[in-house]
Amino acid sequence: MKDYIFTSESVTEGHPDKVCDLIADSIVDEALRQDPNSNMAVEATIKDDFILVYGEANTKAVIDFEQIAKDVLKKIGYPEEYHVHTVVNKQSPEIHNAVNKNKDGKLEVAAGDQGIMFGYASNETDEFMPAPIYYAHKLSRQLTKVRRQHPDLLRPDGKTQVSVEYKDDKPVRIDTIVVSTQHSPEISQEDLSKLIRKEVIDAVIPSELLDENTKYFINPSGSFVVGGSFGDSGTTGRKIVCDTYGGMGHIGGGCFSSKDPTKVDRSAAYYARWVAKNIVANGLADKCEVEVAYAIGRKEPVSILVDTFGTGKVSDEEIMDIVKKNFNFEVGNILEELDLRKPIYTRTTNYGHFGDPKLPWEKVIELKR
Repeated sequence: MKDYIFTSESVTEGHPDKVCDLIADSIVDEALRQDPNSNMAVEATIKDDFILVYGEANTKAVIDFEQIAKDVLKKIGYPEEYHVHTVVNKQSPEIHNAVNKNKDGKLEVAAGDQGIMFGYASNETDEFMPAPIYYAHKLSRQLTKVRRQHPDLLRPDGKTQVSVEYKDDKPVRIDTIVVSTQHSPEISQEDLSKLIRKEVIDAVIPSELLDENTKYFINPSGSFVVGGSFGDSGTTGRKIVCDTYGGMGHIGGGCFSSKDPTKVDRSAAYYARWVAKNIVANGLADKCEVEVAYAIGRKEPVSILVDTFGTGKVSDEEIMDIVKKNFNFEVGNILEELDLRKPIYTRTTNYGHFGDPKLPWEKVIELKR
């Protein structure tokens, strides 16, 4: 289809799944801050005032898991007293030895698991992201900003959704905007709707994308006073569509948050995004998807696929040759080339892992032909 409507959603930092993602990424960053060679897979689950922190770790870092979890809730803006139970064991030596290999006195890093990863890019926005998820994230980020400006009216939990109409495969207008936000019992639904329309939607959505037929649904369920972990449960890794491309383009099976960069679910997905973005940014295609797959314990991928969906300015075979000349998908090279053993991951947790120009996998380079 060339003419269609595509919808993507985003969530705020106060959504219970994102609370757990931020706990997990805060633990990863603390481990890498103390020990850059840390191997981490520590996740979180939350319900009401109870938090479970669990997983595997192999690190020299000394980590106060309980305090990190409580600090995350406080930073987000939840005032309740939380109880934290921690079950973190040492990573299986079989996995650790398969990933970290000593070859001729040098550490050689292999894939921490098998799996498939995808990277995607499109020239429909300046950030080379699909328009629906790009605008959904802008709304979520702005909703959080406005919530912090009005703590007496708005609360941390929230979701956004944007439906973009495409003509001839190009975004032309926004058909529908949905914003649901937790709020205090003191604000009426009418005043809430006015506040969200003026300070959230109109503040970040370009007016040229809105028209008299654009539909707005603000808190369509009505009252949303009880939220966060008291209105729902949360678990690390349940928002991988929000974290990636909003459903436009494929996603792999693994989440990002909680994982150190030896886990290719995370690092290879970042690298694939870097490759796809540079194919589009260098004018080789209007949109591009890169798939890469690994086997645990092997440093090279088992397959790489490039698809430009018929938008390539040269053939996909030629683009594949350009990829091979410019990029190296070996796990150790990914960690080194993108400098991924640094505590940068809490920056990625909310509003998508892609599109932030300050992240290393978002830099644009000139490709050799």
